[in-house]
Amino acid sequence: MIELNIIKDLIEERLVKGDLRWLANFNEVRKDHIINGTTFPIYASGGLQERGFLLSRIFSGLVTPKYKVHFFFYGSSDLEPKFLKKMLLTFKKEFGTDDWIFLNLVQKQPFQKDLKQTITEFADRSIGIAAYSLDTGEALSSDNTLGRSLLKNLRLTEIKFEAFDLPDYLKSFTIAFCLTMVALIAIAFMGVQQALSNPFLTILFIIAISVLLGHRIYKSEYHVTLTIDTAGFRLARGRRVTEDKWSNYRDMSIYIASTRETFLRLYSEKGTTDLPLSRAGMSRKELYNLVRQLISK
Repeated sequence: MIELNIIKDLIEERLVKGDLRWLANFNEVRKDHIINGTTFPIYASGGLQERGFLLSRIFSGLVTPKYKVHFFFYGSSDLEPKFLKKMLLTFKKEFGTDDWIFLNLVQKQPFQKDLKQTITEFADRSIGIAAYSLDTGEALSSDNTLGRSLLKNLRLTEIKFEAFDLPDYLKSFTIAFCLTMVALIAIAFMGVQQALSNPFLTILFIIAISVLLGHRIYKSEYHVTLTIDTAGFRLARGRRVTEDKWSNYRDMSIYIASTRETFLRLYSEKGTTDLPLSRAGMSRKELYNLVRQLISK
């Protein structure tokens, strides 16, 4: 079931990149984790405490509940309600009463009435369920806060890659710095000498404006974002956007540019399309294997 493998890879990538931090801070991910004879392709564990700066961690330690949080992914061609109920009972026995459990179910077939009812009527406050059918695209959640939050944040069929590129930001900063200098010189020539009366404050002002304006230029002209799902991809370079479907491509390769940047080159009857790897902060091996499956499908 290639679609399930693709979904599994997408979810694993999102966990590793911290895209599910609105649910919890997952700091450990295991593959093929077995509980009571059931193998879960992905199991992640963590908590609600922040792992950022010192003040955030102190505040989190004083205010945030110290619940343990568990995330499970399970895929099947057609899930039986009886098996799901057994799985939920296992969770209740395996974990503490204060633990939070997120269960993501993905199945190939449409949801049967009894399975749908089992999921949507489940209201235990400590276990949230989000389910997705590959055939129909239908998404369900359990009748509790954890289930609705999981369904909202999971976005089961897409993943976004993006990374801050320092060389492009320095280029944007330089452009902004030059523009700001030209503007101040123009003001000085117009007779407003006070603009350059204090060199130290003037330099600070130029740097501050250049940082803000440079970030704006970087986001609108250079920042790379790649969003992929099971149907196709969306590549944004600043305001320039390219969208296409995997079905239009027949082959792929790793392309190394003269600048030593790496790209995933896709081949179609119309030509080639390059997806940036190093520029968007993506793993070459993982994305190559994932896209290979998508093109083959």
